[in-house]
Amino acid sequence: MTVVEAAGAAVATLLSAAAIRARSRNVLTAALAGRTRHFRVDRSRLDVAAQTVVGVTRRRYPTLDIPYHSRWRHFEAGGIDRNAGLTRALAGRDAAASARARIDLAVVSVLLDAGAGTAWSYVERESGQRFTRSEGLGVASFRAFTAGAFSAHRDDPLRADAAALACLDAVTLARWFQVDARNPLVGLDGRAALLRRLGAALVAERASFGANARPGGLYDTLSAAGSATIDANALLRALLDAIGGIWPAGNRLEGVALGDAWRHPHAGGDGPTAGWVPFHKLSQWLAYSLFEPFEWAGARVVDRDALTGLPEYRNGGLLLDTGILALADPAAARVAHDVGSELVVEWRALTVALLDELAARVRERLGRPELPLACILEGGTWAAGRELAQQLRDGLPPIAIRSDGTVF
Repeated sequence: MTVVEAAGAAVATLLSAAAIRARSRNVLTAALAGRTRHFRVDRSRLDVAAQTVVGVTRRRYPTLDIPYHSRWRHFEAGGIDRNAGLTRALAGRDAAASARARIDLAVVSVLLDAGAGTAWSYVERESGQRFTRSEGLGVASFRAFTAGAFSAHRDDPLRADAAALACLDAVTLARWFQVDARNPLVGLDGRAALLRRLGAALVAERASFGANARPGGLYDTLSAAGSATIDANALLRALLDAIGGIWPAGNRLEGVALGDAWRHPHAGGDGPTAGWVPFHKLSQWLAYSLFEPFEWAGARVVDRDALTGLPEYRNGGLLLDTGILALADPAAARVAHDVGSELVVEWRALTVALLDELAARVRERLGRPELPLACILEGGTWAAGRELAQQLRDGLPPIAIRSDGTVF
């Protein structure tokens, strides 16, 4: 029985992009009316932020040929096209087999992509370059994958199997990620535990992942009818349904682990889901990161903007640093906050809702009304947020968040 089937209709409504957007807008409506506790909203600053994003986008992508904001961008860190090397390694496999391998890689890598902290870095042996934060996590996970770290088959390293993931411990992960006392990685134990739970889910959800119990089995599940199109919302729903059980069980409703969903007094809603704001940040990031493997295999991803902007500290930091958002109590910026605190939930909900408004202004200024939100994030809001953080705080986010490595 899947998570959605077990949850019932009411709880299942939180496992959708539509719920993320609707509940986040409820929080924005309350903030605009001055009814929320933690943030004030100044919509007049949206134009300033849009101009900042447009400037960053044009500098990074002068031809406006903007790729998706996905894990595959991190595999290009340091100007190296690692995907080209993966393509060479996959030579001789058909499109479906190559897609399965790339989905395996993307799923494992994204689940490892929570905040790394400020003290960790990774030195890539192949290039000699040092990487930090998301790029470092991306490169480290890419190199671990290609070396067979997640495969149970020595003769086929380019895969991720339930058997290998189920026994992955923090010591092993630390070795692949060069972690030691002088190079600590935030949430190492949480990341390893998440991959072990993924291994269990691959076995439990064979209807989604296939008899081989690989993340890449999603390719066959979503392409089962031979369709040349993949609906983005259906992709996200498949991920939330199939791997919903891997998230820490602290957030449960009617016996179902909701994962990245949290309470806020202005979330709205009816029945048992009232007061919950779902975000599913890593699941959405994963869905965005699977667009390309499906497209490279010949499928067309449709309804891409059903997904939302990602509620993390780069996009949220952009809103604070450009003055769209302001803390009601500036002293709150001087202490760290739990990921489930009302302040952080409010910040994330406002980020989702305001990114939609910001995206409309960015499209207008770029003259690209059809530009997908995933490309605006890449162009884009995430990059602009990071640049402002670097200029203002040496890269630190404007609000410190305590995380176990499974949300941010």
